[in-house]
Amino acid sequence: MTGSALGLPVAVPSTALFTDRYELTMLQAALHSGAAHRRSVFEVFTRRLPEGRRYGVAAGTGRVLDAVENFRFDDDVLGFLAREKVVDTATLDWLAGFRFRGDIHGYPEGEVYFPGSPIMRVEGTFAEGVLLETVVLSILNHDSAVAAAASRMAVAAGGRPLMEMGARRTHELGAVASSRAAYVGGFTTTSDLAAGFRYGIPTVGTSAHAFTLLHDTERDAFRAQVQSMGSDTTLLVDTYDVAEAVRAAVEVAGPELGAVRIDSGDLLLLAHRVRQQLDDLGAAKTRIVVTSDLDEYAIASLAAAPVDAYGVGTSLVTGSGHPTCSMVYKLVARAGEEGDGLVPVAKKSMGAKTSVGGRKWAARRLDEDGVAEAEVIGTGPVPADLEDRRLLVPLVVRGEVVGREPLEAARTRHLEARAGLPLSATQLSRGEPVIPTEFV
Repeated sequence: MTGSALGLPVAVPSTALFTDRYELTMLQAALHSGAAHRRSVFEVFTRRLPEGRRYGVAAGTGRVLDAVENFRFDDDVLGFLAREKVVDTATLDWLAGFRFRGDIHGYPEGEVYFPGSPIMRVEGTFAEGVLLETVVLSILNHDSAVAAAASRMAVAAGGRPLMEMGARRTHELGAVASSRAAYVGGFTTTSDLAAGFRYGIPTVGTSAHAFTLLHDTERDAFRAQVQSMGSDTTLLVDTYDVAEAVRAAVEVAGPELGAVRIDSGDLLLLAHRVRQQLDDLGAAKTRIVVTSDLDEYAIASLAAAPVDAYGVGTSLVTGSGHPTCSMVYKLVARAGEEGDGLVPVAKKSMGAKTSVGGRKWAARRLDEDGVAEAEVIGTGPVPADLEDRRLLVPLVVRGEVVGREPLEAARTRHLEARAGLPLSATQLSRGEPVIPTEFV
């Protein structure tokens, strides 16, 4: 859901300069040679998962669709390109009328993926496809990394709510995208109001240590917050002495106090002590929220603690050690010299950067219990037993977006996709992809 979908005004600037210069210089040369209009197929995939990860999460698809719709060269953009002499006049004239008129298929947002999975396929002329490379990779690499981290944290949390709190730990625009990706991956709320405004994600937040320090006493701070926000608020109790703060919080708010938040110290030990203290004070329903540089491993270590919710910032918005998914965008097929049919093409250099040519389909084979056992990828006919397990769906048809959906749909899809993997997929220990990729 976007701000416009909520009935709110949202600026939609051109995305045409979210690209690398060489995309435009390739376009100019291809227009000169006549090859720019040759039918081409580009695919997004990753050769490997980040070290130790057992599955990836396709996220950012909805943002890609927005970017494609707004990939237009207006007068300001064209003026910049002309001043900087990025391309010649003939290319500027061509760009002035550019609209993507091709087709895009891809894994639906929230779906899991594996090495070699054709996560997105862009078909059109070479000119159309090459222009979208950088912006597509920028979105998918970032959002999928955050969503994968969020998914691992959601597994570790075991159903307890997760709050995204990373806005101050990343770029201001990246923070909004991170909130969206985290929501797809399993987080329930965000502290970022821009994300709430644009995507309809529920927002949370009450106070920081500065609010307590502002007042003459901790009790004064609690009293001001409760009087303003009601007894169901969350009081931050680790500015000074935690035990004294918990006692004051319950005395000020009463047993109806909504929650207390712990943001430092030995969270495991403090959670147990605070739970016992709250119960002894008659605040058995008061929840305990923990923050403080959490990641999936820290969350897992608190599984047996009386914690009701987690707030995560830095580790989440940086992909928990893997801020990119290493996705690439490669030309895999183009029209032959006579323009009839597609010819598979692929880089064949030495080393790990080789790829498989040809326009691909992907399907997930299940075992007799309905659990995924292989990611099957091919360029020929789809086997009959895999026809109803095909993964790519239409996103853009002849330039028109057809695959836009509510963010909740992607979130639900991810839960279902993850549940369909072998149980070892949710282990936090390092390991290989949970299912193999088979090329047929």
